[in-house]
Amino acid sequence: MSAPTNRVALVTGGSGGIGRAVAERLAQDGLAVAVQYAGNKARAEETVSAITAAGGRALAVGGDVADENAMSAAFDAVEAAFGGVDVVVNTAGIMVLGPIATFDLDDLDRMHRTNIRGTFVVSQQAARRLRAGGAIVNFSTSVVRTQLPAYGAYVASKAAVEGLTLILARELRGRDITVNAVAPGPTATPLFLDGKDEAAVANFAKATPLERLGRPEDIAEVVSFLAGPARWVNGQILYANGGLA
Repeated sequence: MSAPTNRVALVTGGSGGIGRAVAERLAQDGLAVAVQYAGNKARAEETVSAITAAGGRALAVGGDVADENAMSAAFDAVEAAFGGVDVVVNTAGIMVLGPIATFDLDDLDRMHRTNIRGTFVVSQQAARRLRAGGAIVNFSTSVVRTQLPAYGAYVASKAAVEGLTLILARELRGRDITVNAVAPGPTATPLFLDGKDEAAVANFAKATPLERLGRPEDIAEVVSFLAGPARWVNGQILYANGGLA
């Protein structure tokens, strides 16, 4: 655990998977961390407990990322507890797969509400509130580039996130706030593993030159870089995928 700083991070979707790894890594870097959750308060509290047990500072904040009033209240709570917000990481996301021709439009709306509107709402709050020296880190996917069948609806939502990210970086000119996105490849999280058999998982692992799946910690390392020392990386999409095309 690094020495505490006066910097504060809010991590959406911080109760599990990549979000939890990011929250724990930023706490190790010395930041106070707010772990945002939508429905699973117990898992968020587990993340908070793990951070505090290791000597870090953390709290859990609830709310739907796509609800602007809930997210305004979440930012208020973080500012009241820790004095401000410096880093916002949008890991909250939903992935539903299926061919475009037969895709359920209710699933499309649900996924886009979280992935697009949720990222937009949280980024909007971050743009209004982050202190100088801050960083916004959004989440895309390497499938935007690999373009695998059945990922059309999901990729559409993440391509929108990339566009939002690149424009917001330019709009925050003069504020000393960086805005970037991380595009993970196949990473061993429940979101990725759900619905895949062992053969499918093995094929994904073999697809990268490093011949393994990513780990949540691999992605958290990239976020740590963008949230801290990477002050000259701005308006970029970083592909963290072990060399996948």
